[in-house]
Amino acid sequence: MSSRSDRWNRRQWMATAAASSAALQANAAPGPSTAAAGKLYETLGVRPFINARGTFTILTGSQSLPEVKQAMFEASRHYVHLDELMDAVGHRIAEITKAEWGIVTAGCAAAITHATSACIAGMDPEKMQRLPKLDGLKDQVVMPRYSRNEYDHAARMLGVTMVEVETQEQLQAALGPRTAMVLILSCPAAEKGPLTIPVICRLAREKNVPVLVDAAAETLTIPNIHLNHGATMVAYSGGKCMRGPQAAGLLLGPKDLLQAAWLNSAPHHAFGRSLKVGKEEIMGMLAALEAWVRRDHDAEWKQWEGWLETIRKEASRVDGVTSEILQPEDLSNHAPRLRLKWDAEKVGITGQEVAKALDRGEPRIIVAGSTGERPTRMASSVTIMPYMMNPEDAPIVAKALHTALAHPPRVEPAPASTAAPSQVAGRWTVHLQFVRGEATHEIVLEQAGASLTGTHKTTWMSNPLRGDVTGATVQFRSAHRYEGTVLNYVFEGKLDGGALTGEVRMGEYGTARWTARHVQPA
Repeated sequence: MSSRSDRWNRRQWMATAAASSAALQANAAPGPSTAAAGKLYETLGVRPFINARGTFTILTGSQSLPEVKQAMFEASRHYVHLDELMDAVGHRIAEITKAEWGIVTAGCAAAITHATSACIAGMDPEKMQRLPKLDGLKDQVVMPRYSRNEYDHAARMLGVTMVEVETQEQLQAALGPRTAMVLILSCPAAEKGPLTIPVICRLAREKNVPVLVDAAAETLTIPNIHLNHGATMVAYSGGKCMRGPQAAGLLLGPKDLLQAAWLNSAPHHAFGRSLKVGKEEIMGMLAALEAWVRRDHDAEWKQWEGWLETIRKEASRVDGVTSEILQPEDLSNHAPRLRLKWDAEKVGITGQEVAKALDRGEPRIIVAGSTGERPTRMASSVTIMPYMMNPEDAPIVAKALHTALAHPPRVEPAPASTAAPSQVAGRWTVHLQFVRGEATHEIVLEQAGASLTGTHKTTWMSNPLRGDVTGATVQFRSAHRYEGTVLNYVFEGKLDGGALTGEVRMGEYGTARWTARHVQPA
């Protein structure tokens, strides 16, 4: 569709954007102010916050650019054919990024899913309809072990087996007729050692196996660094550094494979039908991409440094507070960070206590990390990431940090328990009651005074545990790796009438009640 694609040159895009802006001003009410937008959430009891942490989906990514909001609004006012739209947008994405082709997806994870589908089924409608049944189809995705992470679930959902490799010899042996693709998480580990991205791409190319690089939170490089290293495709989040729609992503690569990825996604009736991207996200993502090549990234960096200096000066007024600037290790969340450090014995507050005070304050502030815990780890720090802050945020964060450090609340030390630790050693059957559902686990506790070690057996996994006993109170934790995800359990409870009862925290997966009964004493 070259005639349609020809319409998407930058000059005409800018003219369209200008006309859209005029139409919005003429036909629509002004958008809500920042304060009014905050009230929108507060009416639901949800507290907005100043983002001094960075681009994380659970923190709603980034704030979309004004031109992105404008494009999404204008796109919502008209009907188009989505195949025609994606063909035109794909051509324009290619012009901007210098990649052969591009498509907009419903986030970076969706891009991984569609790319995996395309590598397995191509454009064969029968194969597409069989997914995730893989009989007779390519059913393996190879990943370097350092790349395994929670997001490779986006490939696993196709039913593929993930094959981990750690050496070039293992990679060469793993690449075969069952290999659909190689998936790499771009990270510092991918730039060193035996399996760098260029090495993997070279070895995969020798076996004619496509390579997809997950570069979700990275800055977009033009020409693309990963494609230049030999990757077949590269996937980005649209709602992070590019400040496009939160529910948008970008997939770059060869035209035939990306068109297959599009055919495997909504609005087509294939495996990716549920991962729908609408006309608003498509046009908003294109607007973000157009803005990306116009933005003055050097000026943005200097602005971030200026904000950090404002915060550093204010916090450093407190005796004993020192600072350092941390430079990014890779292209993800690519911005400088400020780390403030102090001795909590002298200042009177730990880093974790500062982070909690900022989180509970008004306005609410979420920082990029903290250290320091009473009573044994009093060396403290707080880290500030300016990447997603607004210009007006820096003085607010500076004042809040100074207040917390200069006027720390009095913290009474927890009273030391004089009760002898209860004897809990032995084998226990554990019943977990989730808000929805239940499970039976087993724990084997080995006790040396107040210290606990042992084993936690879940339904399918078994790993060490570690904790302690204070009187009748027990606390222990374990970690279990399943595929690319690590499941953490923190059990807290009390011994009462021969049974252990309490609550288990599972991070992002919430909490459950647990009850354990002795099966075999030590």
